[in-house]
Amino acid sequence: MNKVILMGRLTRDPDIRYSNNSNGQLAIARFSLAVDRRFKRAGDSVDADFFNCTAFGKQAEFVERYLKQGTKILLSGRIQNDNYTNKEGQKVYSVQVIAEELEFAESKNASAANAGGYTAPASRPAPSQAAAVSDGFMNIPDGVDDEDLPFN
Repeated sequence: MNKVILMGRLTRDPDIRYSNNSNGQLAIARFSLAVDRRFKRAGDSVDADFFNCTAFGKQAEFVERYLKQGTKILLSGRIQNDNYTNKEGQKVYSVQVIAEELEFAESKNASAANAGGYTAPASRPAPSQAAAVSDGFMNIPDGVDDEDLPFN
């Protein structure tokens, strides 16, 4: 099975082209999607991964009509190898995401507030810091037996 689901922001306005085929013109949209990482490794300065995406036909027309730099979307599709040999005869390996389904991931008002493009998220507190603030759990007083608790 080859299935990928991504949520992120367009890093630039999409590039739209049209190709002639036997059924007329086919829209092709290429864009880059910045997807925030959930966790950051020690010493890693990158907060997001960037994916090259391509949409065809109706999906490409949707991209052309509604998406621009900074728009947050939810994409499902598949990963495809995009390997080729360059002019120097070297094999170049890369992958791209072929978009099969696209939808907005935020309201139009929220999208307008982020129209400036991709920005790195505010730093998240470390798990120990988050627990110190308020983790929603209450301490069990000393002397309470596990048998007295309503759950085991």
